[in-house]
Amino acid sequence: MAGESRPYLHEPNQSELRWLGDTSAYFLATGDQTSGLFTLVDERARRGSTVPLHMHRDDAESFYVLDGEISFFIGDRPGVRVGAGAFAHVPGGTVHGFRIESETARYLILTTPQHGEFYRAITLPAGIDGGAPAGSVSREQIQEACAKYGVEFVGPLPD
Repeated sequence: MAGESRPYLHEPNQSELRWLGDTSAYFLATGDQTSGLFTLVDERARRGSTVPLHMHRDDAESFYVLDGEISFFIGDRPGVRVGAGAFAHVPGGTVHGFRIESETARYLILTTPQHGEFYRAITLPAGIDGGAPAGSVSREQIQEACAKYGVEFVGPLPD
């Protein structure tokens, strides 16, 4: 475990904000803040945003849909379109991916600190105004992060 966990509170929009394209990710809790217990991320994405089929052998990941509709592809199951209140748990080593189906969606991701660091490695800090930064993460940066944090891309989402 990391160091001793200390209490903290984030007012709305106070946590660290990072971006991957036009998807925002508020890091509500990191491994450092939770003594290595978990990472919690609040993501907001637009219609058509996808995460291709991938897996991470050592890291479980769970999703709770707060708003909008998302199609989840988990294991051998065909895509399942769900709305607010849906929860998906993905054990380590399970192939999965998802696509945003509604105009916008907001969802929480609960995962391990290691997988949280992968998220940090493939995102950029918000611009001065809190918006998306001018640059983008390169394909090489994503490949390096995959190798370092044990993420393997399997292929595109089925139609």
